Amino acid sequence: MSLLIAFRRYFASPSLVIRPIAAALVVFSTTPQPLLSKDAAETPLPQREIALSFDDAPRGDGQLLDGRTRTVMLIQALERAGVEGAGFFVLTGQIAETDGGSERIAAYQAAGHVLANHTHTHPSLNRTETDAFLADVDLAAEVLSEFGGSIDLFRFPYLREGDTTEKHAAVREGLADRGLRNAYVTVDNYDWYLQALVDEAVSAGHPLDRAALGQLYVDVIVDAVEFYDAVAKRALGRSPRHILLLHENDLAALFVDDLVIRLRELGWTIISVDDAYEDDIANQQPDTLFHNQGRVAALAHAAGVQPKELINVAEDESYLRALFEDHGLLPKPDSPGSD
Repeated sequence: MSLLIAFRRYFASPSLVIRPIAAALVVFSTTPQPLLSKDAAETPLPQREIALSFDDAPRGDGQLLDGRTRTVMLIQALERAGVEGAGFFVLTGQIAETDGGSERIAAYQAAGHVLANHTHTHPSLNRTETDAFLADVDLAAEVLSEFGGSIDLFRFPYLREGDTTEKHAAVREGLADRGLRNAYVTVDNYDWYLQALVDEAVSAGHPLDRAALGQLYVDVIVDAVEFYDAVAKRALGRSPRHILLLHENDLAALFVDDLVIRLRELGWTIISVDDAYEDDIANQQPDTLFHNQGRVAALAHAAGVQPKELINVAEDESYLRALFEDHGLLPKPDSPGSD
């Protein structure tokens, strides 16, 4: 099913409430263009594996979609793309604060995806004492127990695993005592800032070209995947089972199936998060406090690679803002009507 057809179906459904995006999102029906040249298409592609994970579920209403609709669209997009066992890292404090929060989390689980602990209030371990941090983890675990099943994956907010060796070790031990595994990522990116730029454009009444927006989203995320795979090959000598960090936001609901199509065209196999965490790097403990770029970057840093070489150029707000402006998704500062 094309995304345009999907949009029409969603808009037509009386059971769904979609925020008024028609004035902001211009949907064009375009003929898909080949992403690879003929010569490139004939070149055997490497076989690589990656899992999808979504942080901060359930998020509240966005500028484009209300929360309930986002969940429906995201589940259906993953189903269309044939993705099973994606990870949804639940920020349990938001469940009661969002419309239908509990039902939305249950819907992800019912669709065959994996629920995981992302704390109750999203504290940064770098700014939180060990006991308070683990208490927040425990509160999240208590809330998640209501959904049943085994929930043994934990992801650090902001990917921050502690600003001192002592704190890092103490929390790692505390998580192990609770039967929780570190649900690291291997591919970091700024999809959260892409969403912030979309929200800014919508708030300003700037029209959004759906095709341009979707293309930019896919390009930026795929570039991050390829960047960290190159880091892995340099540090490990191989491509591990990757885990892509995304957020449960409007852009993911709109374009994750397009993202999966592109990844598969480039030789990636989409696997479950459970399979991804069977990779050998899950058992490695990098001797570094440089964790907030993900496990691959941490391993590379522990091996002597400098931090500046482990951060993708697109993990920069000014860079992404310029991309939006160049693609007409935000007005350029010197353009008519801009401030």
